[in-house]
Amino acid sequence: MSVLTLEDVHSYYGTSHILQGMNFEINAGETVALLGRNGAGKTTTMRSITGLLEPRSGRVMHQGENLAGRPAYEISRRGIKLVPEERRVFPELSVDDNMMLARRQANETTRTNEEMYELAPLLDPLRDRLAKNLSGGEQQMLAVCRALIQDPEILLLDEPSEGLAPVVVENLQEIFEDLVEEDVTILLSEQNVPFALGLTDRCYIIDKGKIVYEGTVEEIKERDDLLDEYLAVTSV
Repeated sequence: MSVLTLEDVHSYYGTSHILQGMNFEINAGETVALLGRNGAGKTTTMRSITGLLEPRSGRVMHQGENLAGRPAYEISRRGIKLVPEERRVFPELSVDDNMMLARRQANETTRTNEEMYELAPLLDPLRDRLAKNLSGGEQQMLAVCRALIQDPEILLLDEPSEGLAPVVVENLQEIFEDLVEEDVTILLSEQNVPFALGLTDRCYIIDKGKIVYEGTVEEIKERDDLLDEYLAVTSV
């Protein structure tokens, strides 16, 4: 059953027409990848879903209601949580305080700080460290934990592996694999194709603000033409 559906969504930055009729859906418990080159419209899609950018037209349907045009805080309260590419942790707060603040902002939560440290053990010895003094990978893990501690219905991950060292990407992949086993619904936007395909059930390829292909991981792996034309890789 679909928990999130985009219907003919058109989004702009000023006069620049970025999303040009975006259509896709995500089912409960699925992990879905949105793949595409830099500038294809992945981040704009995430921002359009979460209310950070209001679509000019089209519908963003969740539980039978259109979210397009609603404020970001209202969409967040519905359980749709975004981990943005820029992470947006509170730099002057400790790791522990960042997570405690996320708990206080949630209407309800079934997760604790201790559960987050079990999920992301690299953060455990860093509980008292200020977020500004964390590495990029540690900040990414903290941003993910801040979203998860609010027990989201749908988790949106925008380029989570971007610019991170391979060892950190491996640790993030382990975290996301645990979430997949918990049947958390995830939409993942990525340029790192092998990383994304290792986690997801289905994939959408986006180009110039439109979905140009939809298929399973196995189907996309067999389409070298798509990998080369839209993702700039020859094989996975």
